[in-house]
Amino acid sequence: MRTKSERIHRVASLKEFFRDSVAEAMEKHRVAADDHTSHYVVNLLTLFARSEQAYAADNPGARFQPLALLLADAAANADPRERDLGLQRVGDIALFVAGFFGDGFVRKPVDVDYYIDVGGAAYQSLSANVRGTARGRAFGGVFAELGAKFRDFVDVLAEVRDSGKSVDDLDLLRLYELWLRTRSGRAARILRDRGIEPAASLDPATRH
Repeated sequence: MRTKSERIHRVASLKEFFRDSVAEAMEKHRVAADDHTSHYVVNLLTLFARSEQAYAADNPGARFQPLALLLADAAANADPRERDLGLQRVGDIALFVAGFFGDGFVRKPVDVDYYIDVGGAAYQSLSANVRGTARGRAFGGVFAELGAKFRDFVDVLAEVRDSGKSVDDLDLLRLYELWLRTRSGRAARILRDRGIEPAASLDPATRH
């Protein structure tokens, strides 16, 4: 027998599911963004959900090439278009991994902050690179907004991931540690909903 949190929701398409889920998550977390930006995020989720690369729950991001290598490849590419595609790949992977596997980075040598910092910077650099081009007119604003609100969209993706899922004590511990590292607004709201007030005055040097 399935519990309430395990019910299967039938949808006409995966893209429709992600469109509705992203819209609900953005509203819940008060993330305002241009329609083109939210549409880009929906397409990103649909793409990765259909790829076996997305199935790495036992080792977050393991099947993706490390961001450092992707950045190095992009920087070394003499072709501006290929270099920009490389930056876009960095941003896309960082957003997906931080959003869907961020909790798994707690106590790891490379934590979710790294993905947030690198992914946001990649989108911002990409936005600057395509300025004044046809691609820039189509996607420049999207990349700029994703770069500026990268942390917010990580929360949105985490909400999509956990929609309908109950939170146990271990999840709360991971959420608290995630909040200590990233000051995630979503993590703080879930903790407060369960009677736990994040200690804003905690010295960052005590994080572990």
